[in-house]
Amino acid sequence: MSSLNLDDFTDLIERPDGGVRRDAEARREKQIVPPGALGRLDELGEWLAAAQSAVPVRPIERPRVLLFAGDHGIAELGVSARAAGTADQLVRGVLDGSSPVAVLARQLGVPVRVVDLALDCDPEALPAEVVGHRVRRGSGRIDVEDALTAEEAEAAFRVGVALADEEADSGTDLVVLGDVSVGGTTAAAVLVAGLCGTDASVVTGRGGRAIDDLAWMRKCAAVRDSLRRARPVLGDQLQLLATVGGADLAAMTGFLLQSAVRKTPVILDGVVSAACALVAQRVAFRAPDWWLAGQSSGEPAQAKALDRMAIEPLLDHGVKVGEGAGALLALPLVRAAAALAAELPEREAVAAEPAKPGGEEKNLGEEYDAT
Repeated sequence: MSSLNLDDFTDLIERPDGGVRRDAEARREKQIVPPGALGRLDELGEWLAAAQSAVPVRPIERPRVLLFAGDHGIAELGVSARAAGTADQLVRGVLDGSSPVAVLARQLGVPVRVVDLALDCDPEALPAEVVGHRVRRGSGRIDVEDALTAEEAEAAFRVGVALADEEADSGTDLVVLGDVSVGGTTAAAVLVAGLCGTDASVVTGRGGRAIDDLAWMRKCAAVRDSLRRARPVLGDQLQLLATVGGADLAAMTGFLLQSAVRKTPVILDGVVSAACALVAQRVAFRAPDWWLAGQSSGEPAQAKALDRMAIEPLLDHGVKVGEGAGALLALPLVRAAAALAAELPEREAVAAEPAKPGGEEKNLGEEYDAT
């Protein structure tokens, strides 16, 4: 019998410090730029202060991109523009530095870590540090069979928990979370449809490499058939992940929950991370307070999940490539919010300018208040 009790996360996860957030808001009201003039940057700075329990907020100095990788058996039905079992090719693009997320991470100076949970390739084909946490080779075809056994689902979930602890213990102060998968958006759509009580057509998108109308209809049918298998287990989140999720999705869910326990902020990328976040919210209702949505990917299931969690994406730039690239583009915005919250001077701390001949003294903050 499993010793894993997901209900424990409800007790372990606390919200970001509300008292610190009020202190951050009070400090913001004293700064030379009026509150509200910086738009969402104000809100971001206050959120970071609460997450860090620090006023002024500390800069984001040790972020990391973490990508969970896996192949999904449902891709055999032609629901993806990529061939089933080829996610390892995407992983190689990340590792050799040629993928969009690798280029962006290099530009921003952020390390990238890829973790294989269920790639459908020989383990020897990839570095040991990538394949060391693999649970199985590929996940099951969820329209007709479970993605994982109960034991595999628990093992994957525990991998995610362990990785969250590793990142927190190593000093990572923010995680950009993404996936590298083929068929993962189909599994994510099933999770979102089940948890939101919607039909397949409402949540089925076209993926990062857009599929044509025939493939979209096949994907809708796959989501519909998988949804029938998901509905009886909606009350048991770990069983739900075993039935219609996958090893990478189970690990991501565990990672999100344990990151909230360890008070590590996370930027979600696309529909897969949003679906896992929605599952995690069902486990612990306070957990979403530790997450940001980096971008709107255009996937309807992502929009549905974020709306259900009341999380508004930071950016809407049309990036659909996945692999954490869209979320990583939000990192400079978060860093900018931290810098402005910490470094803008307060009004009373700004000395008046020396009076000019024939003029009056002018406080450096007046130009922001003139309107």
